[in-house]
Amino acid sequence: MDQMTSSQDYDTGGATGYGGPSTASNDLNNVDLLVGLSISQEYDYSFEIPDECLALIFQSLSSGDRNRCSLVCRRWLAVEGQNRHRLALNAAAEVSAQLPNIFTRFESVTKLTIRCDRKSVSINDEALTLISLRCRNLTRFKIRGCSEISEHGMHNLANNCKSLRKFSCGSCIFGAEGMNALLNNCSSLEELSVKRLRGTKDSFASEPIGPGTAASSLKSIVLEELYNGQCFGPLIIGSKNLRTLKILRCFGDWDRLLETFSRRKNCLMEIHLERLQVSDAGLMAISKCSDLEIFHLVKTPDCSNTGICAIAENCMLLRKLHIDGWRTNRIGDEGLTAIAKNSVNLVELVLIGVNPSSTSLMAIASKCQKLERLALCRCETIGDPEISCIATKCMALKKLWIKGCRVTDSGLEAFAFGCPNLVNLKVKKCRGVTTKAAEWLRSKRVSLIVNLDADEIEPDVIEVSVSDGGA
Repeated sequence: MDQMTSSQDYDTGGATGYGGPSTASNDLNNVDLLVGLSISQEYDYSFEIPDECLALIFQSLSSGDRNRCSLVCRRWLAVEGQNRHRLALNAAAEVSAQLPNIFTRFESVTKLTIRCDRKSVSINDEALTLISLRCRNLTRFKIRGCSEISEHGMHNLANNCKSLRKFSCGSCIFGAEGMNALLNNCSSLEELSVKRLRGTKDSFASEPIGPGTAASSLKSIVLEELYNGQCFGPLIIGSKNLRTLKILRCFGDWDRLLETFSRRKNCLMEIHLERLQVSDAGLMAISKCSDLEIFHLVKTPDCSNTGICAIAENCMLLRKLHIDGWRTNRIGDEGLTAIAKNSVNLVELVLIGVNPSSTSLMAIASKCQKLERLALCRCETIGDPEISCIATKCMALKKLWIKGCRVTDSGLEAFAFGCPNLVNLKVKKCRGVTTKAAEWLRSKRVSLIVNLDADEIEPDVIEVSVSDGGA
């Protein structure tokens, strides 16, 4: 024992004394250090982070990471739930029993999506009423496939969630009464999207849908695949500050509604018309919207150059124009030349199933000096001369998409030196373009992204020289 407690000096080897034999006093010190180390390892330093900062950290994570973090401890579970503002729920009927627990945890939700599969029975009016009572601060609400929600449920939703700014519904069965309840109570509603609303089939004769208290707040209306979309006519006409109007694949004649709408002063900036019964009379009515900046005209066979010319000559602020002529050849050089002459602010042009000649394409390339994005799809008259014209004249062009046109490798070679600002070139289903031209073009312009749909190109295409001299 005396020998062990001698006064010989040994290196203790640091805090844990692993350098050699230790004295009794060193053993006691080591025990204290080990205990302190164990305590420090068990201490949760996240307790020093305030709840507000922890919530900000959670908000920067993905939904899956947030879910995993909520399993760490009860505090993280509570903080994550109290600060989750966006939630998407399966709206099957079986979920109804769990709704009180769900919204006890997620009590701060402001953006909610409920969606039910077509093969399942959805939640009913009672469940929707419970949701509206628990989420009175909802600002965005989206309903999909909830076939058990009726007018009664929509009335309760509108009465309990009066702060709604965005509402979207699809494949639901309620009709005009439910929509009017929403518009009459939600005075802050800014965006309304309605798709396949089955309850409006006979509403035009019984109860039209009006803007209600949302007349001044509504800025965007989207109507899609409606059997009797004209019942929304009073809503469109009565929305004083409407900026965006999209009518897509809806039955009925829309010329009269557009003419009525254009008789009053409006501030429409964006209009989309797709697969509608609309003619040049409707386009002439749209041409009175002097603030129009974005216009999409897709597969409307009754429209011709006359309507396009009216829009080009009167809508001088046009920035984005999409035309799908459906290969009817009713929109061509006359309309495109009018666009080139009047649309000096055009930055995006998409032509699908339209057959411009070299004359109109030359006019667009020469006069639309701000054009940055151009798409030419299924245009039978677009070949190498027209593509070379674009390469020579469109100095501001950044993105070009060519699909199903008569373009060959020779036309593609023009971009080796043309369009100095071009960053993305996409070519699809052009039989005359080979991978050799794309590889050669990439070698000449390293910064240019060239996407070629090689899998859809026939292997027996005619080979075209892509040598340096050919350019």
